[in-house]
This record gives sequence, structure tokens and C-alpha cells, in this order.
Amino acid sequence: MFKFHLAENGTTVRTEIIAGVTTFLSMVYILAVYPSVMGDIGIPAGGAVIAAALASFLGTFLMGWLGNYPFALAPGVGIVPFFAYSVVRSMGISWQFGMMAVFVEGIIFLLCTVVPLREKLFNAIPLPLKVAIGVGIGFFIVFIGLQGAGIVVKDESCLTTLVSFRREFRTNGLRAFLALVGLFVTVVLFHKRVKGAILLGILFTWVLGMLCQAAGIYRIDPAANMNSLYPSLNLSSVCGAFREFGSLFGECLDADKWSLKGSHLTGWKLLLSGNFLVVMFTLLFDDLFNTLGTLTGVASTANMLDRNGKMPRLKQALLADAVATTAGALMGATTTTTYVESATGVSEGGRTGLASYVTAVLFLVSILLAPVFTAIPGFATAPALIMVGFLMVGHIGQINFDDLTEAFPCLLAIIVMPFAYNIADGICFGFIAWTGVNLVCGRRDRVNVILFVFSLFFLLKYILL
Repeated sequence: MFKFHLAENGTTVRTEIIAGVTTFLSMVYILAVYPSVMGDIGIPAGGAVIAAALASFLGTFLMGWLGNYPFALAPGVGIVPFFAYSVVRSMGISWQFGMMAVFVEGIIFLLCTVVPLREKLFNAIPLPLKVAIGVGIGFFIVFIGLQGAGIVVKDESCLTTLVSFRREFRTNGLRAFLALVGLFVTVVLFHKRVKGAILLGILFTWVLGMLCQAAGIYRIDPAANMNSLYPSLNLSSVCGAFREFGSLFGECLDADKWSLKGSHLTGWKLLLSGNFLVVMFTLLFDDLFNTLGTLTGVASTANMLDRNGKMPRLKQALLADAVATTAGALMGATTTTTYVESATGVSEGGRTGLASYVTAVLFLVSILLAPVFTAIPGFATAPALIMVGFLMVGHIGQINFDDLTEAFPCLLAIIVMPFAYNIADGICFGFIAWTGVNLVCGRRDRVNVILFVFSLFFLLKYILL
């Protein structure tokens, strides 16, 4: 369990610890986002925090133990709002019934991993597409960082635009300014090869924000998402959260609490309803390709793929994901998946499961110290995400742009991810374009059976949407 082979992987205990802490700090925001969204559908916030933290601990620990990889898992930040608003609210499904869909999806994932269907799919992806997926995730991470910092904001006329530093200085403008200062410091530290540069960048930006709050420049305004940057600890709220978590555990198996608007079916018969199958397979599809995309992209960036573009111990890594999703549903957590923010720890030199162990332990500790960790604002982690995205984008040079049959599908996969705000859609478009272009151009040797079948499936998916 504890054989990480640090020397063989060119790393040290200190490096792995820094990597694990960095990954945790870059994704701990999920402990603030998850209870906020789940509270809108009736799940107690305190219990939701514990559910998310435990699911993250379990998945990340298993990733380190089974796969010996420095990747971290948590309830998918893109799946959480989909589950709450598109599934529970729009479709009129009780959250307990929705969690049952997550549970069933996890079981199917386990079976696909044992077969092993997911491993074969990963190995069937051409190496240039794997590189493109990593680059696309890099652009996606940069975009997330720019949004989290408030540098890029929504605009009705052109979807997104640059924040007005002068007009919105007390809100988005100030956050954006602090993030840019933190990014500058991170870049300088990284250039000077300071160990833990990304982690130091996060802490520097957070401390700078607290100094601005102390000076009265940063003013607390919950309506503008300007929350206090000071960490706090309330033991009574922690005790209450454990009581709420107790009421959540195993709720997805209580058929008496399942409900589906407009359906005459009740109890276990609801599992046969069309809406349930749609929800379950949608979650299955999203988790499958987000996980494969993240593993492909981050592993490619860290040079963890072998000479044939395959990922050693892939089955174990996928097994950790599947087990965490299944167990997480029982605890009241939506689909648990591998996070792209794992790239922050990898960029700090993390190469083994020891980094995952560190991240997992921090998630476990966060159950008691959640108010401390959730005080870290988005603009403090934004410099880390932007820097990591930059490092991942740098691998675009491995794509042969002189070969149109290789370059065009890769470019499509890259640009769709940030523009569609979905890793899975980028992979789908990349698959379809690679298969179509290479078959039409006479490069049939570059299209295997698995790639063709999934490309056809994706094409039908978009046609029938």
C-alpha cells in the first residue's frame, strides 16, 4: 500500500507533499459549491459538506492506493448543477431517486472497468488525440481560472467580456486585480524554479486579499459574492453537520422517498421509467468521458504515458473512480470523478500516489475544518489554474499541423472544450472528426473498430438531441 517507488518516478517525499497540498487547495472550492447547490433541492448543507468530503477522501485515497497516481477525485463540479437543476428540478425527480441513478451508474462503471471496456476505450484513442485532449483541458482550465478570478465575466452582447476594473473595482474588478497580482508572483516564482511556486502563489494571493479586507479595500458583500476571507471555526456547526449527514446516509436506497413527476409508477418500479434511464445514462456518459479526458490530458502532460500512448495501471485508476461514485451516492454525493485541478499538483512535481494520500487526508480533515478551507476565495486559486493551463497548452507542439488529417480533428477537440464548457463534448467532436476525416482521406489504418463505433454513437447522439 505504501510502496510509491519515489526514486523510480523521480520524486521525493517533500515534493509529493507539496503537490498533494497544492491539488487540495486548488479544488477545495467544491466543499463550498456542493452544499450551496444541493441546498437548493432540499439536501442539508452541513450534511452535504461531509458527504462531498468523504467521497473525495475515498476516491482520492483509492487512486493513490490502487493506481499510485497523483490524481484527486471529488463530486464533479459540472455534474453538480446538472444534477440539481436539470435532473431534480426540471424533471421533477426527488433527490433520493436522483442519487439512485448515480448509484446505478457507479455499479455499471464497476462492471465496465472489470470487463474492461473503459481501459480498451482509453487505449483506442490515437496518441495525437490524447495530446489534443490535454491541450484542450489546458485551455479549459485557463478559462475556468479567468472566470474564477472575475477577469472574464458574462456579457449579454458577446457572451463573455473583460471585467471593467474601474467601474467594478469594489467587486469583480478588485478580485481580478488581486488574481493578476498573484499570477504575476506565481510566474516569477515558477521562472526562478522555486519549489512549491504554485502553492505559494495561492497562499500569497489569499493573504493579500485578507490584508485588503483588513484595510477596508475589500468589503464583505454576500450579494456580490464578496465573502469574508478570514478563516473561522465553529465546532457547534460541525456537530450539526454530522447529524445532518446521518440523515442522508443510505437515502438513495429508500424507495418510499423516490418520486417522479407525471409517472404512475411507484417504488422499485420507477427504475424502469424512461426518465430514470435517461438520467442514469447521461450521468454515465458524462462521467466516463470526463474521467478519460482528465486522465489522458494530465497523464500526457506529466509524461506518464508509455511509448505507445497507453497509461500503465489505467484499470486501477478507473476502478477508484467507479468505487468512489458508487459509495458516494450512498453518502449523498453526486458522481465522483477525477479533477482537472490534479494538474496543479502534477505541475509541482507530484508523480505518485503519495500526493493523492496527502490530498485525501486533507479532505478528511476538512470535515472538521471546512470553514477554514472554504474561506480560500476563487481569485486566490485562479493564478494556479491559469499557470497550470499554460503548462498543459505547451504540449500543442507535439501535434503535427502539417498533416491535416491529424491536425484538424485535434484542433476541433481543443477548441470545443472551453467553448462548450465541457470536456466530454470536446472528446466527442475529436472522435467524430478523426474518424470521418481519416476514412474519407483514405487513412483507414488510423481508425480502429472501437474508435469507429464510438464516433458513430456520438454522431447519432448529437443528431437525435
